[in-house]
Amino acid sequence: MIRDILYSFRPKQWTKNLFIFSALIFDRQLTNLYSLVTTLAGFFIFCALSSSVYLFNDLFDIEADKSHPTKKHRPIASGRLGKQLAFVIAIILSIGSIWLAYLLSLGFFLICLSYLLVNLLYSKWLKHLPVIDVLIVASGFVLRVAAGVMLVEVERFSPWLYVVTTLLALFIGFGKRRAELALLAGSAKQHRTVFEGYTLDFLDQLITIVSGTTIIGYSLYTFSAPNLPTNHAMMLTIPFVLFGIFRYLYLIKVKESGGAPEELLITDKPLQITILLWGISVLIIFYFT
Repeated sequence: MIRDILYSFRPKQWTKNLFIFSALIFDRQLTNLYSLVTTLAGFFIFCALSSSVYLFNDLFDIEADKSHPTKKHRPIASGRLGKQLAFVIAIILSIGSIWLAYLLSLGFFLICLSYLLVNLLYSKWLKHLPVIDVLIVASGFVLRVAAGVMLVEVERFSPWLYVVTTLLALFIGFGKRRAELALLAGSAKQHRTVFEGYTLDFLDQLITIVSGTTIIGYSLYTFSAPNLPTNHAMMLTIPFVLFGIFRYLYLIKVKESGGAPEELLITDKPLQITILLWGISVLIIFYFT
């Protein structure tokens, strides 16, 4: 039972919460011990909060998940984890994390509360609205970045990062929808009503739009954001972003994966190496140039 509870927390998806560190890193406060500890605390609080959201989502989707080829094996959908116990755990996690967020920072508390309310609305209603569903998912990434901003006294954080985060999240979100639609094929509408508003061609067009604008947005950030080194060295990281986007497109369109982006971060080595090299480059440019 403990293993099933931990699995329902979806620890693989905690990688999304790393966006909380954006303000710490890009505001050059990684060496500030107080800011680092505060952001780490915020990260673990957000992990607990997001896990409560995943539990609520599984409870709302239990009937649909039972007929899904992969989601039917989830602890709640399979019956290994009782609905009442899952609900109690979700309540404890959500209330506990919101309370801890309030103790940490009022601004962080408001962001966490907004994240919880938006995702509850998403799990119950908004996930059934085409395009709106992916926009809501993308807002979760932006809220994570905003949560990190609330935890440190930012001095040089660029609003461009909100734009790039939004575009990147939309790119991943539409890619995930495409992978799910391709996997479920003709039975997609039976599993999720939102697929009635999607086709592969439509999703391909959306992916083309957001992938192109993500590249443009990130490129503009690297030489126009006011907080960057004046030598424009940040432009050297553009190739990593290009390859990362091209690699994800390859995975969802050629390999027909991408239904679980968080798993790709763990299993796809080219993508891992690209993100690692990008991260090292950012650290060198921000802290050693």
